[in-house]
Amino acid sequence: MFLYLSKLLPLFFYPLGLASICLVVALITLWKRPRTAAIAIAVALILLLFCSNAWVSHWLVRSLEWQNTATSQIPNAEAIVVLGGATKSAFWPRPSADLSEQGDRVIYGAQLYRQQKAPLIILSGGRIDWRGRGAPESADMADILTSLGIPSEAIVQEPDSFNSHQNAVNVKKILQSRNIRRILLVTSAMHMPRSLKIFQHQGIEAIPAPTDFLVSQGEMQELGSSPKAAILNLLPNSNELDQFTSALKEYLGLFIYSLRGWL
Repeated sequence: MFLYLSKLLPLFFYPLGLASICLVVALITLWKRPRTAAIAIAVALILLLFCSNAWVSHWLVRSLEWQNTATSQIPNAEAIVVLGGATKSAFWPRPSADLSEQGDRVIYGAQLYRQQKAPLIILSGGRIDWRGRGAPESADMADILTSLGIPSEAIVQEPDSFNSHQNAVNVKKILQSRNIRRILLVTSAMHMPRSLKIFQHQGIEAIPAPTDFLVSQGEMQELGSSPKAAILNLLPNSNELDQFTSALKEYLGLFIYSLRGWL
């Protein structure tokens, strides 16, 4: 039940969901209470304009992504743990499992293995029913890694996790069974602050190895690089709204997970 609530209830806190609720209120009250309808429409408009411009979304995303940037060379460890959320099911017309936007996690895990940072890759991730049936994400990631030349004997799958807390709990069991103490944790940079706290709360010595950065130093500098750029970056953009929502999701996750004692 918590899984469904954790995925569905926060929709009412996201900009698009809140704006939709405001518009529904406006539609219902339009004839009998036009003042209420006007206020609801104004709130929806302000909400969407504020959350969908590059200035706001970039700063919010950066506040998460830049928390664990590497200050020196990543050290060696006993295993590389790659978290799920990086693949799409191998259903027609896809010839095989595809990498999603977060697919950098899989590629980076392979790169770290090639650099001999660790002799083992642990892939953690199941697949939620309403997000596409098929093989667990761990299996899809394993197929992609083997196609990249990573030996199958260097890969361990953990297919039963449906959220970040389960990732840590289930991976811990694998680490204990293999007497592994130190890992490189690979996930998207925006997801890293929450994931790192969860793994460390489980007593795992996790070294952050973030990837999939959405905001770079160059993109921050481009925001106000010229008067035209500064103005254009204030305009609503669906991609910026998506990034703002993803960052807000992480902050909500940090709050909810802390309430549950998972951090």
